[in-house]
Amino acid sequence: MTIKTGRTYVLGNEPAELSRLDRQAAAIERPTRMVLQAAGLTRGLRVLDLGTGLGHVARLVGELVGPEGAVVGVDQSGDALDVARRRIQESGASHVSFIEADVRSWRSESPFDAVVERLLLFHMADPVQVIQHHCRNLRAGGLFVAVEFDIGAARSEPRVQLADDALSWVMQAFTVAGASPRIGARIAMILRAAGLQDVTTFGVQAYLPPDDPAAAVLLGGVVRSLAPVITARGIATAEQIGVETLEQRIADELKQADAVLLLPTVAGAWGRLTDELRR
Repeated sequence: MTIKTGRTYVLGNEPAELSRLDRQAAAIERPTRMVLQAAGLTRGLRVLDLGTGLGHVARLVGELVGPEGAVVGVDQSGDALDVARRRIQESGASHVSFIEADVRSWRSESPFDAVVERLLLFHMADPVQVIQHHCRNLRAGGLFVAVEFDIGAARSEPRVQLADDALSWVMQAFTVAGASPRIGARIAMILRAAGLQDVTTFGVQAYLPPDDPAAAVLLGGVVRSLAPVITARGIATAEQIGVETLEQRIADELKQADAVLLLPTVAGAWGRLTDELRR
């Protein structure tokens, strides 16, 4: 996801950040698929993917709806969409396409069967308004599916000070930048507040053992992307972060403590559009 908030997209769109997004997408592909399937995305549906970024969710949705369906991904980052288009072209998934536009204002000429988003509302100042806007892109009875993080659920067990410090830096940096790092815990309530009916929700959390290299890579990677915000806002100093060695230090301390790293919960929620809300 590479959109902007009312300020700016805090993680940026540099090549290193796009690579981090690839790693993150791989780590949460399974729970995302679980949510999309549980919500009822099936073959033949026409689906809108909001904040598509590098196209990870659009590709996944494309697999679920098949070539008889269609997927349109919308994002305002031309750099990310260039990558997404190239990857889709290489895969031969001609039923997946992309549009460069601001998701807060873009409107479709014809309605979709479903609208999905992953880690978009996390960065939105008014997530309810964004959902209500895109309800106008849904047919009556259509499905809105949200997949969001609850970073507040992440921790190390037993406690590893550096890992917990890094998680705290991430939480504080997102918060001061105007994002909502705990939004996953409330995502069902947000969908209900937007007027959706029959809302269902569940969350999936990964437990990474100390010998899993992904633990330090995922945590250290997001701290690296957020480091300018962390230092500028006085959350931690560059010396405390030690960004060039951070991943290795986290890995070493997790192994020394024989500690598990619990990643942010991937929370999914979905609901249906009523005729009244579409009007």
